Amino acid sequence: MRQQSLVESFNAAIEGFVYVFKSQRSMRLHFLMGLFAALLGVLLNFNYMELIMLCLTIAFVLFAEMFNTAIEYTVDLVSQEYHPLARIVKDIGAGAVLLSAITSIVVGYILFASRAGIRIEDNIMKIRTSSWNITFIVLIFILSIVILSKLLLHRGTPLRGGMPSGHAAIAFSIWAIISLLYPNSLVIFLVFILAILVARSRLSSGIHSIIEVFIGAILGISVTVFIFQFLRI
Repeated sequence: MRQQSLVESFNAAIEGFVYVFKSQRSMRLHFLMGLFAALLGVLLNFNYMELIMLCLTIAFVLFAEMFNTAIEYTVDLVSQEYHPLARIVKDIGAGAVLLSAITSIVVGYILFASRAGIRIEDNIMKIRTSSWNITFIVLIFILSIVILSKLLLHRGTPLRGGMPSGHAAIAFSIWAIISLLYPNSLVIFLVFILAILVARSRLSSGIHSIIEVFIGAILGISVTVFIFQFLRI
């Protein structure tokens, strides 16, 4: 194969970026959001270190998206037929994009919050006194535990089937949250009935076994109580 000149290499690189930008909607979204964040950083008078961190984070997300696209096309080139390993490779690439996006949100929040005069320490104290924030943390924490458990046990998919039942965990977690926030209320009984119906629907549809639903319910209640007690100390 003939070795490319420096100009040809630059042209190929630019064409690759343009192709991903035109063909991938998520790439266009990430690029526009990154451009907006960079311009906002300039308007807010970010210093050199803050701008460097912001630009590196944006480049990290775009690189992950381009890398994922390259993986998908390579897998399709090797084999057009369905193969479990091909699906795993594509899932890993998509996971890299997700991880980069989550990282960019965290970095962006820290940079822009500090520039706006918002102290992270103050936000932590607000979280501990806000029922809405604690509820959000509880639901995210339970969902993370459910997904991690299914991955470790190799049963079901992250969002369907397997041990434990995520639907039951979330449903009974919501019931526990309402019980902790609004004791002696008729709403507690009504939400408990809804949680039972959710658990029963997972059994009747054959997606979960009774032990998976039971473990999910126990997980939702126990994690909710623990986090509420821990954050409200």
